[in-house]
Parts: sequence; structure tokens; C-alpha cells
Amino acid sequence: MKRSILILANVLFAVLFVCISATPAVSQMREIRIADSRGDWGYPNPFLHYPRGPGYVRMSWVFDTLIWKDQNGYIPALARSWSFDAENLAFTFILNPEARWHDGRPLTSEDVSFTIQYFKKYPYLWVTVDDIERAVAEGAYTVRIYLSRPYSAFLPDVGGTMPILPKHIWESVENPHTYNDPRAFIGSGPFIFRDFNKTKGTYLYEAFTDYYQGRPKVDRLIYVRSGKPMLSLQTGEADLANIMPGMADELRKKGMTVIRDERGWNKKLMINHRKPPFNERSFRQALAYAVNRQEIIDKSHLGFGTPASYGLLSIDHEMYNPKTPFYPHDAEKAGEIIESLGYTRGNGGYFEKDGCPLTFELLSSNITVAGEIVSDRDGEVIKKQLEQIGINVSLVNMEQATTDSRIKNWEFDIAISGHGGISGDPRILNEMISSQYGAGSVNSARYDIDPELNRLMEAQMVEMDQQKRKNTVYGIQELYAIDLPAISLYYPDAVAAYNPVKGICWFYTKGGISKGIPIPQNKMSLIK
Repeated sequence: MKRSILILANVLFAVLFVCISATPAVSQMREIRIADSRGDWGYPNPFLHYPRGPGYVRMSWVFDTLIWKDQNGYIPALARSWSFDAENLAFTFILNPEARWHDGRPLTSEDVSFTIQYFKKYPYLWVTVDDIERAVAEGAYTVRIYLSRPYSAFLPDVGGTMPILPKHIWESVENPHTYNDPRAFIGSGPFIFRDFNKTKGTYLYEAFTDYYQGRPKVDRLIYVRSGKPMLSLQTGEADLANIMPGMADELRKKGMTVIRDERGWNKKLMINHRKPPFNERSFRQALAYAVNRQEIIDKSHLGFGTPASYGLLSIDHEMYNPKTPFYPHDAEKAGEIIESLGYTRGNGGYFEKDGCPLTFELLSSNITVAGEIVSDRDGEVIKKQLEQIGINVSLVNMEQATTDSRIKNWEFDIAISGHGGISGDPRILNEMISSQYGAGSVNSARYDIDPELNRLMEAQMVEMDQQKRKNTVYGIQELYAIDLPAISLYYPDAVAAYNPVKGICWFYTKGGISKGIPIPQNKMSLIK
């Protein structure tokens, strides 16, 4: 069956290419193509997609959540309405009775209750259901979810991120991570998954004509892998693509619509704080003083970027703390701190201690920034900056997957990485700092040795009053910026462009798609 689907998909791709090249614009309204430089983000179901934002977005076309976001905030999705009973710590969701699975069966409260129980048994990396005591189906279209304790991130996490699974399919699946039957892709979203060509990095989706929010605006949605997404946009092979910020004016002149995102993605320096000298907070602070972030932006990105907050949350976030500790570039101060730790200058001007030179390895790779592979000189610039203050650095370039693996297994000294989510719910602080919340993330510092920081992270998760939670989140940013288990470097300018001829209005989602994904591929663009 898979072979038949693959053959059909290849034929479709060949035909579609001819249509784009040779037919009038009106016939192109039947499809939308999105260019992507990586291609392979895994199969689009909750257990098979790659655990970064683009993988979740691929899945979101197929599987709907209880609530979602448009340009202005949360909107109904599978749930028409919702409410919170503070006394009983319970969220009630009234489902849309028009919702259907792709196989035609109705979606009911039993599916929602089952999904929660299934994720308790087989955890889904993107969602936490630990604080849910039980989910009760009250009739066909009402589900009440009881919490075991207050959970401040419930709506963005469970309500707006958790994909609802069809009970009639998944209740018999005992190994979801290997379940790749065609039925594994039956969801309730606006598009039906038809094919993923792992080698070519292409995805094919078809409109779900019985979608409860109305038939999608296009018949087919196609992802095409392209080494030059901007060129694909200009030649008509793609209708939407991320672009280099410097190309914005040129593309506008050619009739493209250019959109810019808030600062929701950060490049950062991961630090192995489990080993000396990185286990010394003052040494990590010396690194922060040594790294000239504006120079990285200017030399590696032509000035298109903004130095990041050392507190991790985006400076565009409503809970960003403007008094977060700051480390202005100061090579002299960095050297003084290192000397205070017992290091002296040796031959060649490099620091040494007890006859051993201060030497470590810097891992670098072509990082995927908001879904696109971006080549840069960040590693070269940082290496030079650290060597200028007396640290001998060995720069090692490798594939991102290899870098991720080494970081996850603590097989590194320092490494350049990055992630989004920093403009979404402040739960991202816990995920990117604590091993309790971020054990499965290669971007998490997994830093647990500061008891006050741990206390504040726990406190923000149970504070349902948003103003009180904000005060706690302020404190987390301050302590994190002092401890520096990882160092946020900068926010790259995020810019995309699309062809407006087809009448589709793409947009960046405020706070990011789901829990903070800074990619302009919100499914609402193709629905309403």
C-alpha cells in the first residue's frame, strides 16, 4: 500500500510541476506549495514527527487540538467553548458536534478522555498531562478535565498543543513509536495526509472536505524541499518561503508580500556545566563577558538580528523582565574573572592552571532556524573572541543531528544551538532550564543545582493568577541570567515572503504556533 501511495505521489508531483509551469494562475488555486530547505521532519503524527517546531507544524495540519490561535489569540477549534472551575480545579470543554475524523466517524468527548489517558501511558514530548487527575466524558460533546493541582500552563499546553487522537484506532496500539499504518494518520484536522517522501523531503496533503470549520481554501498542500527557498518562490515552484532579511525589498518589488515575526527564536551557547571549569558560575559569566554578541550579528548575519536577553524569554514577551542582569562585552573583565579562578597566562598568551592549558571544544553546525537550515560563521566568530581573551578553542563543525546527540549525552564542552518557544507560555523557562521539565529536549540546560531557581520554576507552574505568576517569572529570569547554565546570544531577524496572487494571507502567530513555534504556517491561513 505504501508503494502504491508513493507511486501515486510521484505522479502527482510531476503533473503539478507541469501545471505550475504552463497553466494560467487560476488553475494554481487548487494547491499551495511551501518551500523548505531541510525537507525531512518525520511522519506527521504525534509519535513520529521530529521533536522540533517544523515537525509539530507538519502534524498540525492533520490533527486538531481543543483550542488554537489565530492572529489575535486563542480561538475555538475542536472545542466550541471552554471554562474553568477554580473551586474544583476543572476545565470544561464543549466540543463542536460537527467535528469528524478523516474516516467519517464523529469525534466525541470519549476521544478527548482517551487521548489524555493514552498520553499518560505513552508520553508525548510536547505535552504534559502529569497534573491531570482524570478526564470525564459528560455526554457525547462535553468533557471535564480535573487537575490534581493548579496548572498555569494548561490552556497553551493541553488545550492548544495536545493533538486529539481517535480512540477507535489508537486504543489497540501498544507501541505508538513504531505504528506507521495508514490509519495512524487519521486525524480531525483540515488536511488528510497522503504521502511523505523521506528521500525527496516532500509532503503531500489533501483537503478534508468535511472539515467542521469549513472546507480548506485549497485542494492540496505540498511541501517541497529546496536548497534555495527564495529562488523557489521567485520561479513559482513555491508560494511561501522563509527568506534572508536582506532580500525583503527586492521581493516586494517583484510583487511578493513580506512578513516579519516577533523575536521568538534564539541562538544560544549550550554549556556542559557538569564539568570543570564550566561548573563554576563565575567562569560561565566570564564567557558571557567574552562573547561579543553584536559582532556575531554584524559579521555572521550582516546586522540582521538583536542581542538576546540573558533571561531567555524574548524581549517581546509580555512577561519579559527589563531588569534582567546584563553582561556587556568586556574582554578585560572576562580575563580578570578567569584569573580569579587560579589561571595564569602561559606561553602564547593562553590561560593555564597547574601546567594544563585552558583548552576546550566548541561544537558548531548549520542550525535549523525556524524550519530553515542556515549557514553562518557564528562558530568562527566565537572561537576568535574566546581566543582573544586567552582561551584555546578547537572548533568542530558537524551535522545538527550529531550536535544534538552529543549535547543530549553530555559529550561536549560548549556548543552552538538554538530554539523557538521563547515568545510563548513562560513554561518554556522550565523546559529549557530544568531536567525535570526538559529531560527530553536537546535545547534544555538541565540545570537543577540552584534551589531558589527550582522553587520559582515550580511556583510559576501552580500560580493561576497571571499577575502573581508574572512576578515569579521575573524572578526566574533574574536567577537564570546570574547562573547562566546556557547563554542566549541573539534573535535572528525572522522574515518570510509569499505570493499574494492565490489569495492566501499567511501570518506569524503572536506568541508562536502552539506553545511558541515561530513559523508562518498557521493552518488558519488556509481555513478562514
